[in-house]
Amino acid sequence: MALIAVTGATGYIGGRLVPLLLRRGHRVRVLARDAQRLRDVPWRGNVEVIEGSLQDAEQVAKFLRGVDTAYYLVHSMSGSKNFMAQEEKCAQIMAACAQDQSVAQLVYLSGLHPDGELSEHLASRVKVGEILDSEKSRAAGVHTLILQAGLVIGSGSASFEMIRHLSDVLPVMPAPRWVTNQVQPIAVRDALHYLAACADLDQPVNATYDIGGPRAYSYAELMRCYARVAGLREPRIWALPVLTPQLAAHWVNLVTPLPHTLATALVGSLQHDCLVSPPDIGELIAPPAGGLTDYPEAVRLALEKIAADSVETSWATAHPVLAPAQPLPSDPQWSGRKIFVDQRSMLIHADSTAVFDVIGRIGGESGYFVLPSLWRLRGLMDKLSGGVGLLRGRRSRNSLALGDVVDWWRVEALEPKQLLRLRAEMRVPGQAWLEFRLESPTAHHVRLTQRAIFIPRGLAGRCYWWSVSPFHSFIFSGMLKSIAQQAEKQDLR
Repeated sequence: MALIAVTGATGYIGGRLVPLLLRRGHRVRVLARDAQRLRDVPWRGNVEVIEGSLQDAEQVAKFLRGVDTAYYLVHSMSGSKNFMAQEEKCAQIMAACAQDQSVAQLVYLSGLHPDGELSEHLASRVKVGEILDSEKSRAAGVHTLILQAGLVIGSGSASFEMIRHLSDVLPVMPAPRWVTNQVQPIAVRDALHYLAACADLDQPVNATYDIGGPRAYSYAELMRCYARVAGLREPRIWALPVLTPQLAAHWVNLVTPLPHTLATALVGSLQHDCLVSPPDIGELIAPPAGGLTDYPEAVRLALEKIAADSVETSWATAHPVLAPAQPLPSDPQWSGRKIFVDQRSMLIHADSTAVFDVIGRIGGESGYFVLPSLWRLRGLMDKLSGGVGLLRGRRSRNSLALGDVVDWWRVEALEPKQLLRLRAEMRVPGQAWLEFRLESPTAHHVRLTQRAIFIPRGLAGRCYWWSVSPFHSFIFSGMLKSIAQQAEKQDLR
C-alpha cells in the first residue's frame, strides 16, 4: 500500500478525500495544525496524524517522510492583508521539503480561471501552483499535477450554499453583470474521483488539467436550475451594471451564510467566464463510471444529503474564524484579565442522556430554546456588520463533533453527557463562550450549569457586556428552563 500525505484534511475537500483514499487501500498521513479537530471524524483511527503548521519546515519534512504522493489542498480564504505572502511561504516550504524527502508526486487542487487579470485569491492560487511546479522541483524529481476546478457543487460546499440561499430567499434578484458569465461547475463526487485517481497513476506526472462538469451554465441559469430541482419558483434575475464586486460581496454576505471574506473571494472569481480548456483530463484519468454528473443531478444529490442529515463536511467547519480567537483559558483572570460570567444552574429531573440530547440540538433549525425573534435580530445585526450571523446553521441536525460550526458558534469542547462549550465567532469587542456542563448525575437527576463567558477588549468590550446584560436575565434563564422542560418531557417517553 502506498503512503499518501494529505494537507487540508480538516477542510471540505480533504475531509472527504481521506476516507476515499482509505477505501482504495492506501495508507494515509495527514497534517493538522490542531489534531483535536480530527478527534470525532469517523476515519481518525485509520490515519497517522502529524500536528503542525505548513509554515514549520521541520514538521512538514516529518509529514512528507517516506511519502509517495502528497496532496496540497489548502487555500486561505481569510481577509488578512498578507494572506498572499503567507500562502507563498507555505508553498515554498512544501516544495522544498518534497524535494528533500524525494516525494514522487504532488497533487494540487487549484481554481479554474481565465487568462488575464485575476482576483487576488485566484492569482494566489495560480502563484502557489507555479511554486510547487518549479524548475527546481522538476530537477529534483518531484512531479506536480495541478487540477483546476471551478464551482464545486455538493452538500456543504460554499458555492452550493451561496446558490441555495440566494435562490431560496429572493424571488426577485438584482445581480451584477457577471451573472450572465459562463461557468462550468463540477459535482464534488467527480472532483473527488479525479483527485483520488491521482494516487493510482502508473507514473508520476507533470501537468495541469482543468476539471469541470459536462456542460456550462450562466450563473443566472445555475440559480434558476437550483430552484426547479428544489421545487421553488424560479427567481427573476436582473443584471445591473451598477453592482460592483464590492457591493455584490456585501449583498452575498447579507443574504447567504458566507462571511464577507469568503463572499469577496467567491464573487471575485466570477468576474469572467470560467470554462474547461484543453488538455482533456480524460487523456490521463478516465471519467467516473456512468459519466460526469450534470449540475441538476449534483443539486439533487446535495439536497438529498441535506434532507437525510448526512453531510460529511462543510465549508463552515473548514473556514477559519474571522478574527483570531484562543480557547477559553483555564484561569482567564491571570495577569489581571477581566472576565464577565453569567452563570445559572438547575437540577433537572431527567437522566444525563436526555439532557445532553436536548442541548446537542442547539442552533440551526432548532434555534436557542427561547425568544427566537431576538436571536434572529442579533444575527441580522452581526450580518450587517460583516459577521457570519445565524445563517451558517449546522452540518448535522442531530449530532455534533469537535470543531463543528453552530450558526455563529464553533464547538470548542465536547464531552458526551458532560460538557458542551461553544466559542463565538460573531463580531464582538472581545471573546465570548456559551457553556453547558452536566454534573452529579443520578439515575433520574442531573445538575445543569449554564455559563455565558465574556473576556472584553478595552472599554468597548465592557460597554458591550453592560449593554446586553439586562437581556441575559430572561434570555439565559428562559433557555435553561426550556432545556429542563424538554429533557424532562423526553425522559418520560
